[in-house]
Amino acid sequence: MLEERAIDPFIQCIDVARHYAVRGGLLGTQRAVVRAVDGVTLDVARGETLGLVGESGCGKSTLARLLLRLEHPGAGRIVVDGQDLADAPAAFLAAYPRKVQMIFQDPFSSLNPRRSIGATIVEPLAIHGVPRAARAARLAELMERVGLRPELAGRYPHEFSGGQRQRVAIARALALNPDCVVCDEPVSALDVSIQAQVINLLRELQRDFGLTYVFISHDLSVVGHVSDRVAVMYLGRLMELAPAPELFADPLHPYTRALLLAVPVPDPARRGPAARLAGDPPSPMAPPPGCPFHPRCPEAMPVCAAAPPRWAEVAPGRYVACHLHAGPA
Repeated sequence: MLEERAIDPFIQCIDVARHYAVRGGLLGTQRAVVRAVDGVTLDVARGETLGLVGESGCGKSTLARLLLRLEHPGAGRIVVDGQDLADAPAAFLAAYPRKVQMIFQDPFSSLNPRRSIGATIVEPLAIHGVPRAARAARLAELMERVGLRPELAGRYPHEFSGGQRQRVAIARALALNPDCVVCDEPVSALDVSIQAQVINLLRELQRDFGLTYVFISHDLSVVGHVSDRVAVMYLGRLMELAPAPELFADPLHPYTRALLLAVPVPDPARRGPAARLAGDPPSPMAPPPGCPFHPRCPEAMPVCAAAPPRWAEVAPGRYVACHLHAGPA
């Protein structure tokens, strides 16, 4: 470490891994391991937004499920609010939904079509024993806070637009006053103009309630707009982690540069060269040796195929796993 960041970490992931054993072959007799998350180390400061980006299948959503305790890591440690989840007391785990909540990608499939939006929003309150009168007051407060009229509480999800349904999902995530919200592609299913409204709402809520966000997306233009720091994942591993302005101004990893070059720029005069990112990501069941990105990397060297790069802090607050900037692990 070059320099310790002066932070109050709410989330710490320390060499976290999640692998899945799968069967394949004609008769299902061949065994393989999917390395969905493979040795991720990062922290999220209280009150900040960490953007998590990468191509589909890179492990972003698996890491989100680990943070929510929907799954458990096979190796490494996750520490939330100072408590290691692996040996947390029962009382801490019972109250965990009051610490971390989630907003899902598809606002329609994440809502029960047979329940009114009011019943959906207050369901977490009912589960945690909040009295009925207090639930009604909290429902009205939440709906107004996300820009919905309280008198719409009796309606059903199909009666709302996509943007309104995502506001319902946000209200439900906030019902228990969580400290942290994991946002898994929360605007990717929305029109561009509605995306801006929802992003602005999320930023207002963060400012007003001191929320911590883990914001998952494949859209770097959105991530750059909302994030304090950005972590780039590829094939289950972190490639780069840096403050958002520094990462966008001077990306260190070739994969980060390729992602940024692929972002559409509306001004032809500002467009850079086309991204040179050949082929598809390798299968997580058979990751390449050495650096997992080397088969697609335009700057690959012989050492990239021979040894994995180490995860290193190459400047204060800037981490990268690349032989161009750090030696082998």
